[in-house]
Amino acid sequence: MRGGDRVTAAVGFGLILLLAVTTPFCFAANVTYDHRALVIDGKRRVLVSGSIHYPRSTPEMWPDLIQKSKDGGLDVIETYVFWNLHEPIQGQYDFKGGKDLVKFVKLVKEAGLFVHLRIGPYVCAEWNYGGFPLWLHYIPGIVLRTDNEPFKAEMEKFTAKIVEMMKKENLYASQGGPIILSQIENEYGNIDSAYGNGAKPYINWAASMATSLDTGVPWVMCQQSDAPSSVINTCNGFYCDQFTPNSKNSPKMWTENWSGWFSAFGDSLPYRPTEDLAFAVARFYQLGGTFQNYYMYHGGTNFGRSSGGPFITTSYDYDAPIDEYGLLRQPKWGHLKDVHKAIKLCEEAMVETDPKTTSLGSNLEATVYKTESGKCAAFLANVGTQSDATVKFNGNSYNLPAWSVSILPDCNNVVLNTAKINSVSTTTKFVRQTSKDSTAATDAFSSWSWINEPIGISSDIAFTKPGLMEQINTTGDLSDYLWYSLSVDTKGNERFLEDGSEMVLHVNSLGHALYAFINGELVGSGKGRNSNPKVSIDVPISLKPGKNKIDLLSLTVGLQNYGAFFDKTGAGITGPVQLKGLKNGSTLDLSSQQWTYQVGLSGEDLGLSSGGSSFWVSQPTLPKNQPLMWYKTTFDAPSGSSPVALDFTGMGKGQAWINGQSIGRYWPTNIAPSSGCTDSCNYRGAYSDGKCRRNCGKPSQHLYHVPRSWMKPSGNILVVFEEGGGDPTQLSFATRETESICSRISQSHPIPIDTWTSSNKETRKHTKPTLSLSCPFPNQVISKIKFASFGNPKGTCGSFSNGRCSSTNARTIVEKACIGSRSCSIGVSVNTFGEPCAGISKSLAVEASCS
Repeated sequence: MRGGDRVTAAVGFGLILLLAVTTPFCFAANVTYDHRALVIDGKRRVLVSGSIHYPRSTPEMWPDLIQKSKDGGLDVIETYVFWNLHEPIQGQYDFKGGKDLVKFVKLVKEAGLFVHLRIGPYVCAEWNYGGFPLWLHYIPGIVLRTDNEPFKAEMEKFTAKIVEMMKKENLYASQGGPIILSQIENEYGNIDSAYGNGAKPYINWAASMATSLDTGVPWVMCQQSDAPSSVINTCNGFYCDQFTPNSKNSPKMWTENWSGWFSAFGDSLPYRPTEDLAFAVARFYQLGGTFQNYYMYHGGTNFGRSSGGPFITTSYDYDAPIDEYGLLRQPKWGHLKDVHKAIKLCEEAMVETDPKTTSLGSNLEATVYKTESGKCAAFLANVGTQSDATVKFNGNSYNLPAWSVSILPDCNNVVLNTAKINSVSTTTKFVRQTSKDSTAATDAFSSWSWINEPIGISSDIAFTKPGLMEQINTTGDLSDYLWYSLSVDTKGNERFLEDGSEMVLHVNSLGHALYAFINGELVGSGKGRNSNPKVSIDVPISLKPGKNKIDLLSLTVGLQNYGAFFDKTGAGITGPVQLKGLKNGSTLDLSSQQWTYQVGLSGEDLGLSSGGSSFWVSQPTLPKNQPLMWYKTTFDAPSGSSPVALDFTGMGKGQAWINGQSIGRYWPTNIAPSSGCTDSCNYRGAYSDGKCRRNCGKPSQHLYHVPRSWMKPSGNILVVFEEGGGDPTQLSFATRETESICSRISQSHPIPIDTWTSSNKETRKHTKPTLSLSCPFPNQVISKIKFASFGNPKGTCGSFSNGRCSSTNARTIVEKACIGSRSCSIGVSVNTFGEPCAGISKSLAVEASCS
């Protein structure tokens, strides 16, 4: 929690006293709630929260992510608990390494922040199978997420397990710990009608079960308008300002404010404009909200086979304020930090009274929090999407850009407008890395060795069954892969061969992708997509007289994680599988034949992902662009401390491991549609996941995060399993670097928000809008001013240009103020730059680089 962000946080003894009162975890805290807010030790709180999922980063990253969250103005860290991560085998629990939930919660506590623990245990989260362990599927008589005794017994057992773990470590606020909230179930109200009469008893039971565990903190249910009164129902969505709790005794809470959106293989990349996200946050607090959580604040990476969907990418960046690699996404992080500060300046008035909203005109509103003791805070909103407006409020005039909120902590002065960003912006790039001794990027890897994965059946435990089997029931999700194998004997006189040996192999699959081999040769492949995972292929083939072998490799790309009865969504080849004559139209249906099945790959059984085994082959000629190949090499870690990615350009589809740890599924050949993207996205107007897209016509993902903590300085082992064919010599490492820092501030921008806590009213009266730049890392200084213009500059960070009006001395002034310093601030006024053109409002735009 950031005591320094509060309006009462002045200097000296007052600040020390405030921190003593508000810093948690010294003693047990009593957490309750009323219609306005969560109440912690008798005091209503306005809280800002952000989601960080512990398994989507590494334990080595956790402290930095938590600190950056605190620095960004968060009070609370929210995380799901992933059932299938912790109980992959029924009754066998795993909380080691990156699964160490207790360690994560304790690190949040050490940082002085609260925790919202969303136990679920259904999580959705674009996580494999929604977080459920697949063994649930095999319990006799079970039906998930309804009034079903076998399911409820397992759900209660796991929920109680997590609660007891937290209690044992004294991690609930009632014990002096950081956990102030827990969640049971998740977005059930979106789909509960499909469960009929079993839905309501299940929800009532879930609430009763959770509250009976005696955590001493409130429980919530999100997206559950009929939640029992013993829990708080909360809102999820891009906007929740119009949400009303189902109980007059519950506060208005927003458990998922979607800071962006997930990405899927085969799709372009979504992003959410900073101004729109800030608008949504401010509107929520304006209209009575007191707890808001960003989903996600740091999205991270779907390591291993954890991604759901299906077809969710390995990256779970989510366009979050902290990016996948742990770097600040600017200006989103910085602008939201300012929004949080502005809201905290209003907190004392907000928690003492209910808001009163009046109309200032069409699409214009004023909301006032005014207390009997004289405290006053106001929010002015323009919810129109087209035109800026000038409004009269309390005898003063205020300009309100379209789709924006101005925050007035004293009902008089604007401390922030959501559409006017004071924060620095950054542009980042990936820099390809070479070895220490060579300029060739491919030389970052030493010599390669390989193993051919056998085509078709190679396992002693393969089995034969009549007909085609659904994949998930067959594999138990122990592997992405399932072989379907069949021998077809032809004498040459079959009707479908009477026009020659050429025909079509037709295969229908529930998904998610497949490869077809005839007599050991790859003849075709197919893939689904997130919106339709089913696959259907028609492949021209030739059969020889005698025995012909048909081998079909079916694979999953993460299991369904959302929807009513999502757990019953199947995968794999369920048919029909047919041979069709090209000319006479005859068909031979192979679906009911005796098929032989093999779960997983030979290389998986041999543990090739660790780099072990004596079967690796090393020869001068490396086989490239061949299907079903295991490759291995060694490498030195890229120098420096910047985050690292592995560029899979040149490869097809598969999985990869660094020193035995899976960095996830790669698929750079899955290309996004060429249309649907825009160079810029207008933040004005309601956002949806399809509104703002980039990366059209390019791979959905070709760069894959490799945590530095997984690498040694030298002697690292990279293992790649390539499914369809690729060239591993094209693999390269890249580091994520900040290319430029930028800012653009107009004369009409509010003054820097920090002046509200660091100076008195008289000083603020004479303070002008200020452009501030700061290098992203403490060991850097501003080394170059790439662009500077005071007037009406055009463009955005990385593409600024002079307008018709531009001060001739802007660059010189900025260079003098900034070069050689880690940060600098420049007043945006004619007093600083002179008057380049009278009669118009001017801006200062600067682009710089740090070194």
